[in-house]
Amino acid sequence: MEMRSPLARVRGLGSAKEGVEHWWVQRITSIALVPLVIWFIFSVPTLIGTDHAAFRIWISHHGNLVLMVLLVSTLFHHAQLGMQVVIEDYVHGKGTKVASILLVKLIAILCAVSSLIALLHVAFST
Repeated sequence: MEMRSPLARVRGLGSAKEGVEHWWVQRITSIALVPLVIWFIFSVPTLIGTDHAAFRIWISHHGNLVLMVLLVSTLFHHAQLGMQVVIEDYVHGKGTKVASILLVKLIAILCAVSSLIALLHVAFST
C-alpha cells in the first residue's frame, strides 16, 4: 500500500517536496563541472611562470572570463549542496541543523561573491 496521494505520485514529490529537485541540481552541477574543470586543468599550465600582466590579458579574454565565472559559481553551488546533504544526514538537532545549513549557504555565497569580484577586478582593472 502506497502512502502518497495520487496528486503527489503525479508530481513526483517526496515527503519533503524538494528532495528530487535537490538531487537533480546536484547532478546537473556535477555534470557541468566536468568540462569546466577539464578546461581549467588544461588552461593553468599555460599560465605557469607568467606575471600579473599576462594573467590579466588571459583572463580579460571573453571566453576565459565567462568560463572562469561559470566554474567559480557552479563549484561553490555544488559544494554548498553537498555540504547541505551531509548536514541533513548527520546533524540531528533541528536548531543545529537549520543553523548549520544557513551558515554553509552564507559561507558559500560570500566565497563565491568574493571570488567573482576578484575575477572581475583583475579582468577589468587598468
